[in-house]
Amino acid sequence: MANKLILQTAKTEHSYRQTGTDVITRAIEALEIMKDRLDERFERAIELILDCKGRVILTGIGKSGHIARKIAATFTSTGAPAFFLHPTEGVHGDLGMLQKGDLLIAVSKSGSTTELELIFPSITRLGLRTILLTGLMDSTLARRVDVALDCSVSSEACPHNLTPTTSASCALVMGDALAVAVLKARNFSSEQFARLHPGGTLGQRLLLRVRDKMRTGSEIPKVSPESSVRDAIFEITGKHLGCTLVTNTENRLRGIFTDGDLRRLSARKENFFDVPITEGMTKSPTTIDAEALLDEALALMERHAITILPVADDSGNICGIIHMHDILRGNK
Repeated sequence: MANKLILQTAKTEHSYRQTGTDVITRAIEALEIMKDRLDERFERAIELILDCKGRVILTGIGKSGHIARKIAATFTSTGAPAFFLHPTEGVHGDLGMLQKGDLLIAVSKSGSTTELELIFPSITRLGLRTILLTGLMDSTLARRVDVALDCSVSSEACPHNLTPTTSASCALVMGDALAVAVLKARNFSSEQFARLHPGGTLGQRLLLRVRDKMRTGSEIPKVSPESSVRDAIFEITGKHLGCTLVTNTENRLRGIFTDGDLRRLSARKENFFDVPITEGMTKSPTTIDAEALLDEALALMERHAITILPVADDSGNICGIIHMHDILRGNK
């Protein structure tokens, strides 16, 4: 009985994995086909977005609406003002949010969504340029818009070929392709991205400086050159940074002693506790200036395969220390 249960469990787990693999494979195949369909219509869509003097409005209903919301968020986060308009709310007053100069991107698998068809007369009266992401190029909406982009799929990953799965993935990727193409055409920089994401880790890395995150004063683990390895271990344990700086009486950096240095020293010497710290420390360690960007500090750590940097001025005076975790975890 136990063996039978094990076999059934293994068979079920394999079935789950196979289903997941099949869904992903179907999406990859559909995206490969869609990639080969990109033509002058895609280029025309990019030109319309670049020429837009107002906002980019995304709209769609149901699953297409969820995709449209995400595309709107992508445009907004990459410097192209955008928002989502629910078509049902649109015919009940929210069309008042639209203004001349805006551009509408609609998402509709069928290309004949009733709610979208109801708002198009108002879109036309306002003179908005229009783009459609659709699964049916020969459809009512595809014939009404300025540019229709083909996001069609041969079938959905859903076994009943009903639930928007593969088609939703294709529409989402087409939206990303539009947003990134516009981003590159406008030379949207990482610094501009950071200014729009000040609360995110990436934004902080590109905007904040080492002085904003470094540990100072009593938080800095330090011992003198006359200290022993035993003294250094106590300091490392007490400050929880996995290292201690070695500084002279004038606060000039002489070296750094890390957990790695301790392991290497213990491999060389059996009785290492009373060894002078100068025999085990790393001399002339890599340092960084307090005015450097956090992104520069992270790049320096990655280049030297280290996780911590002493912060020193041009004279070698220590003013702080920063750990990789201080950078990656965002707000201190």
